Amino acid sequence: MLRVEETHEPVTFSPELIKKFDDIVSRYPAGKQKSALLPILHLVQAEYGWLSSPAMDSVAEYLKIKDIEVYEVATFYSMYFMRPQGKYVLEVCRTGPCCLVGAEKIMDHLEEKLGVKEGEVTADGLFSWRGVECLAACGYGPVLQIGPEYTFYENLTNDSVDKLIGDLTRKGHG
Repeated sequence: MLRVEETHEPVTFSPELIKKFDDIVSRYPAGKQKSALLPILHLVQAEYGWLSSPAMDSVAEYLKIKDIEVYEVATFYSMYFMRPQGKYVLEVCRTGPCCLVGAEKIMDHLEEKLGVKEGEVTADGLFSWRGVECLAACGYGPVLQIGPEYTFYENLTNDSVDKLIGDLTRKGHG
């Protein structure tokens, strides 16, 4: 179930970010600035790590659209986060074919190894994990991808997950 983290801290975008917004909007015909919504949300999430309600309100104001239009898009796509996430978001395919070959065991292992439940953030801020819908690699399951770069890993085992977490921990603290 979708859970939106609430914050009331106002969001004012930097001039550099606004310049990027302007560049994206300029790619679309006059009056069609809403077409820039997805790439602008990506930029905001890259800047802040997630999409707070005030950040989405500021996007709506910038694009001159209704707040609800931004919320509808941001909550529809799983690539947008409605609450803070770790630096590395481990997304495990949880659909039938991957579950048949051990995805649920991988998710249980992630919970134990990282010490956090699905959607939570580790104390060091490095990791979050969640189950997601089909990652289109049914023959290579279980699979996971790591956002925000969406690096892909297949044929997972507990050992390969442990190695991955170790590598990312070193990279994250390095």
